[in-house]
Amino acid sequence: MNIRRIQAVAKKEYFHLIRDFRSLYLAFAVPLLLILLFGYALSLDVEHIQTGVVDQDKTDQSRDLIRRIDATPYFDVVCHLPDARALIDYLDAGRVSLGIVIPGGWSRNLDADRKSQVQVLIDGSDPNFAGLTRSFVTAFFSTDNRRRLVLFLNRQGLEEIRPPVQGLFRVWFNEDMESRNFIVPGIIAIIIMIVGAMLTSLVIAREYENGTIETIRSLPLGGTEFLIGKAIPYLLIGMVDVLVAILMGQVLFGVVMKAGFWLMILASFLYLMVALALGLLISTWTKSQLVANQVAILITYLPSLLLSDFVFPVVNMPWILQKLTRLVPATYFIDILNGLYLRDLNLAYLWPSYLVLLIMACFLGFLNLVALKREGF
Repeated sequence: MNIRRIQAVAKKEYFHLIRDFRSLYLAFAVPLLLILLFGYALSLDVEHIQTGVVDQDKTDQSRDLIRRIDATPYFDVVCHLPDARALIDYLDAGRVSLGIVIPGGWSRNLDADRKSQVQVLIDGSDPNFAGLTRSFVTAFFSTDNRRRLVLFLNRQGLEEIRPPVQGLFRVWFNEDMESRNFIVPGIIAIIIMIVGAMLTSLVIAREYENGTIETIRSLPLGGTEFLIGKAIPYLLIGMVDVLVAILMGQVLFGVVMKAGFWLMILASFLYLMVALALGLLISTWTKSQLVANQVAILITYLPSLLLSDFVFPVVNMPWILQKLTRLVPATYFIDILNGLYLRDLNLAYLWPSYLVLLIMACFLGFLNLVALKREGF
């Protein structure tokens, strides 16, 4: 393997990059845009639920209930409606996601220590959102009932009955329970796959389309030298994007890595090598930039987003898809990211994922050499 030959191939690819603004846009602008979009727009936290209220009781107690609902961070009372028909119209139009109807005589039943009911209407278009909304409503009324029970016992001169079992909760790893703490690190996996696989999926196919592949074949250039030279510029770009993503995650979103920085660099390097090898393999097999781009999106970007335990939990998938996720490199990289960002783990716990990425990189590199040998390298 000759270093000068590798440098010559890398220099050629570098000059192509700086002359092709579209590749530079994909390499730098798109990752920055993804960080901003995913960081600010993608949130799995449910807060500020648009709530409509129908108060048919119109008493101090009903108005106090509405004020306390509005005071929580989960509900925003955006409208007071005259009747249930108007509330249904608001739900149909999507102007509110939650409706609360306080019937007439509600306060009178409370004062008489009788059962008092409140109707709750939830927009179930999004089952996950509806389930969380129902949990928040249930928790609110449970707390309110406990408060009213204490007042009732005080009026009767009795002490509060303490439940025999009490759960003491402590959240580990993501103490604030904010989705951005695992979404922002997960974006790095998507960025690396875009820079690594989608960009390199075009480099060899471009040589075929431009007709320069025959000239390259005639050079005293080995397949290993050709692959390394082609990959070096994108390896550097990918590592720069990783550093930028780490910095933006900390500065803009306050997501700070808990474990060692160099473990993150090592994991990013291995994952980037897998992405580069996969992109080069796609480029060699397809020989067409259009087809290579479509194939790269289909087998790299989409699986990394959908089947890596990043957005959608793997445990909720059918068993055949759960097995398929083990073939997605992003699954192991995101496991490492969660360990470094959230769990403060070291190599003693994360080495299996590192090892799998190393094996994938070596295997895909071998497939690239076999494919190039068949092409005459």
